[in-house]
Amino acid sequence: MTATSPENKTLYAYVDGKYVPKDEASISIYDHGFLYGDGIFEAIRAYDGNVFKLREHIDRLYESAKSIKIDIPFSREEFSRLVIDVLRKNGLTNSYIRIVISRGRGRMGVDPRNCTKPTIVIMVEPREPLFGGNVKGISAIVASMRRTPSWSLDPRIKTLNYLNNIMAKIEAIEAGVEEAIMLNEEGCVAETSTENIFIVKSGTVITPHPSQGLLRGITRDAVINVAKELGYTVEERPMTVHELYNADEVFVTGTAAELVPIVKISGRKIGEEKPGPIFSRILGRFKESIKKSTEGTAVN
Repeated sequence: MTATSPENKTLYAYVDGKYVPKDEASISIYDHGFLYGDGIFEAIRAYDGNVFKLREHIDRLYESAKSIKIDIPFSREEFSRLVIDVLRKNGLTNSYIRIVISRGRGRMGVDPRNCTKPTIVIMVEPREPLFGGNVKGISAIVASMRRTPSWSLDPRIKTLNYLNNIMAKIEAIEAGVEEAIMLNEEGCVAETSTENIFIVKSGTVITPHPSQGLLRGITRDAVINVAKELGYTVEERPMTVHELYNADEVFVTGTAAELVPIVKISGRKIGEEKPGPIFSRILGRFKESIKKSTEGTAVN
């Protein structure tokens, strides 16, 4: 599932109705996405000319937009076709897609009436999975930075406000590990800086419930379905740090990372400090499921 592209190929970004060479694409310094983080985004992958879970990603994009009162001037079907058109324009069959929608350009000041229309950007590029698709396993820490409380900003909204995730990532970098696991305001496990998290204990696959302050990932839901297809019991419930440390297996899921095992957390070995058998089975079935999940979204 490696993303590739011809060398020296010029890539184009869609910016408010125009295709612009990626290196020349820009937005106004008065854009409220830049000034205030006032916007939403989605990340999607295309595999072998097919977009993975396009409908689910577009549905989540529109739900996020509705929650923060941004009106997208396209129907969901039109936006889906636009994503595919951007891929065709760039001639990419394996790629990472980033959609960014801000409230738009306007005067300084948080009043949303300053913006007359949203800014819409779609970018695509070849991109290896985060952590290099390291299925041998990565190390993580439990971060001191907590997730934004759900009573403050619903975690189901995929906003441009990622500062707490960035601060958690800084903790991981300074600790010399690849990822940071974030807790919610009650001290239960929520997610990592950019991925959802799963543990395996005594053959049961466990992941935090969406009510625990995490973004409900599209890849997360796909993995839950895969685990059930394989006959595993899946529990969505609160998870403690104690359970995390004592899990037989731990792995993370996300569009950027895909599926990656965690083999050490805050200096504690997880299981046998290598990918576990249940993770390996889920990974294999997940790869098989990609072809089924991309029917009807072909780029070519």
